Amino acid sequence: MLTRFLICLGLCFSSFGNGRIQAQPNNPPKLRLDLPGETLTISGKEAFLFLPAQDKRTSPQPWIFYAPTLRPYPDQAERWMHERFLDAGIAVAGIDVGEAYGAPSSHASFSALYEELEKRGFSKKPCLLGRSRGGLWVTSWAIANPQRVSGILGIYPVFDLRTYPKLAKAAPAYGISESDLEKQLGEWNPISKVGLLAENGIQVAIIHGDDDKVVPLKENSQELLRRYEEKGRGSLVHLIVAPGQGHNYWEGFFRNEALVDFAIARAKAGARE
Repeated sequence: MLTRFLICLGLCFSSFGNGRIQAQPNNPPKLRLDLPGETLTISGKEAFLFLPAQDKRTSPQPWIFYAPTLRPYPDQAERWMHERFLDAGIAVAGIDVGEAYGAPSSHASFSALYEELEKRGFSKKPCLLGRSRGGLWVTSWAIANPQRVSGILGIYPVFDLRTYPKLAKAAPAYGISESDLEKQLGEWNPISKVGLLAENGIQVAIIHGDDDKVVPLKENSQELLRRYEEKGRGSLVHLIVAPGQGHNYWEGFFRNEALVDFAIARAKAGARE
């Protein structure tokens, strides 16, 4: 069983040190992480596929569905993590749907990539990985397709549109006005519907800093846990809180053994179902 709520006081991350690496929003990495695989065009949109070595592939092929796939993500901060996935025989893929913020219009592209990989013999139940606003991407698609999900991994993920990017910025992606989006939050805001993920037994593992001013812990990851608990499924959520950390490039966010092991285990479990 997964831990309902774990506050790490440094022990979880002792091998990574306790310093912070602050994000540099005006000087992001220029290129997407370069790992073995393919660049695809799916429904007119660019997608990437990281592939394990041939001798580590299996059928069906377990994989991780990544978001947000934007230039430059996934980036160099994540190299260790993705190399661990590939070494374990897990593929990683994502598709660039632009700044969709989880809007339903992005689901068709997500599903098109999923269906293309299914034709190639990939698992019908990938583990989803959402970093930051990628949390909106993966949870909204998971809520629409719970039967296609083996688990969700989050790195300071967004689940509530009201916290980030906020409704005024999100509304154009949804094709409606800010006021109309506010009226329809019960339908479109992922945090409003994560109870459905709990009902479907979707396991979740998250790491989130308790000093995150961009994507507040309380309204996002802790709220997801609370809603799972309301459904009596809190044991399905493993939430690691990183003390003193914000929305940054601290190494501990990307080199957590427990979370990487969770993603590998769920991806492989999905390939067996």
